[in-house]
Amino acid sequence: MIIVSKMFKTERRDKIIELLKKQQRATVKELSEMLGVSEATLRTDLQSMEEEGLLQRTHGGAVLQTEAQTETSFDVREKKNPEEKMAIAAKAAELVDSGQCILLDASSTALELARRLKKMPIRLIVVTSGIPAALELRENPGITVILIGGVLRLGSFAIEGTLGTNILQQINVDTMFASARGFTIEDGLTDFNVYEVELKKEMVKASRRLIVLLDYSKLGKSSISSFARTSEIDTLITDSKASPEMLDKLAEMNIRVLKTE
Repeated sequence: MIIVSKMFKTERRDKIIELLKKQQRATVKELSEMLGVSEATLRTDLQSMEEEGLLQRTHGGAVLQTEAQTETSFDVREKKNPEEKMAIAAKAAELVDSGQCILLDASSTALELARRLKKMPIRLIVVTSGIPAALELRENPGITVILIGGVLRLGSFAIEGTLGTNILQQINVDTMFASARGFTIEDGLTDFNVYEVELKKEMVKASRRLIVLLDYSKLGKSSISSFARTSEIDTLITDSKASPEMLDKLAEMNIRVLKTE
């Protein structure tokens, strides 16, 4: 087997996915020899790739994690609780005023909000890290769309990393609308992709207020990395199935809570 030396982490990841696509599974030893890195380094690579939903680790190796198998796939997430997401997006659209500059993350719920805004007679500047949202919003002549620059990885519809965050320092953002993989009062807003989380942190910092769009299934759950503390949330929009106990605690913290019917 050919040993490839001095390979960057991103190149190793691409090679791992390429091999798994060909043969579905591979051992740590096999991948280590092919890539010319230690098994310890390879295990670290596999762990981070599993966290992103790109593969699934097995005893002694890894198998390809297809989009249909993982909850981190955008297509899978978009189809989860669609009625709740549409109702939350409709409520969020009521909080958008003409003349504002808003931020949308790359979540499936923010995409629903973009679809609402597309049909509204409104003048807006929308900055987003979500490619589908940007494509939807360009249909409205009254909306100026700014797509944050960064990294687009295999199978993703979201810009990642902080390469393009300088744009956030050049504009005044009124409101950020964001969702998350999970939310607890202790951990705040959490997500599964650590690279996307880094960008979300910068987006939160650049916004005057943060409006969170979370259906009931996200509440009380926590994911890998936090991008916003609970204290940074201005408003939470959720649905009628949300935990009353948690909503009461948020109200006690002076966080505005809006529920759909």
